Amino acid sequence: MRYEGVVYRPPSEANSLLIQATIGCPHNKCAFCAMYKDKNFRIRPVEEIKADLRVAQAQYGPNVDTVFFPDGNTIIMRTEQLEEIFRYTRQLFPNMERITLYGSTQFINRKSKEELERLKEAGLSRIHCGIESGDDITLSRICKGADAAAVIAAGQKVRTAGIELSEYILIGIGGRERTKEHAIASARVLNELNPEFVRLRTFIPMEGTVMYERWAAGEFGLLSPHEALRETELFITNLQAASLLYSDHASNYAYVNGRIPEDKPVMFSTIHKLLAMPEESFRPPESGGL
Repeated sequence: MRYEGVVYRPPSEANSLLIQATIGCPHNKCAFCAMYKDKNFRIRPVEEIKADLRVAQAQYGPNVDTVFFPDGNTIIMRTEQLEEIFRYTRQLFPNMERITLYGSTQFINRKSKEELERLKEAGLSRIHCGIESGDDITLSRICKGADAAAVIAAGQKVRTAGIELSEYILIGIGGRERTKEHAIASARVLNELNPEFVRLRTFIPMEGTVMYERWAAGEFGLLSPHEALRETELFITNLQAASLLYSDHASNYAYVNGRIPEDKPVMFSTIHKLLAMPEESFRPPESGGL
């Protein structure tokens, strides 16, 4: 397989075969993200992608059961191209259980409901979508390229097509100024969607991003560990979606995992135990990486 630059994938795709279908991100303007700044976006030719799939079959045999197609927003590819590579993947790996990719709201919404249904039929199992927030002011400030109404429209199309939806919320991205609005609005949007998965990340300012510059200049109030835990608690309190909630990332202060709503008491217990610990016992909020 041929890879260009650093290849990113969700933790839940750790055991998946990774085949780069696109290079970089077509949006690449999110104020918090440093992932694709060294790449110019392009879509790889379908024949190149299929060649990499053949190399993978020769190396691993026909029993690969999950494939993830990076880079950022592979959903932007033409529907016919995606159908072709998904069907070819299933042909080479007949025991395939899951085909997944990244797709942001604005690019999902370029597809019709019928196109998403075609992708489902071709083999697309799950879309990983970083909505980050349900708060329109926060979404505008981080240059996400979509508002809450667009997030809901995209998510509902995906769910109607029968494709699993894994939505990502970024704890702390609203800063101290909008921590309550961010938590409550994010839960409200997810309640509209009932995605199969809700995954938490905690915002850490990354060098080379607009948000890092704002934080360094004192223009953004980065949440302390206890503040991030309280925002997480407020978010979970308002979350009513029948989803699996995972905090499966090293950026988080609390590992709160389980099904909503029945596992909320255990989640709250975990958060309260952590809030009883002194903040000095946590990593500094600006350390680590996404």
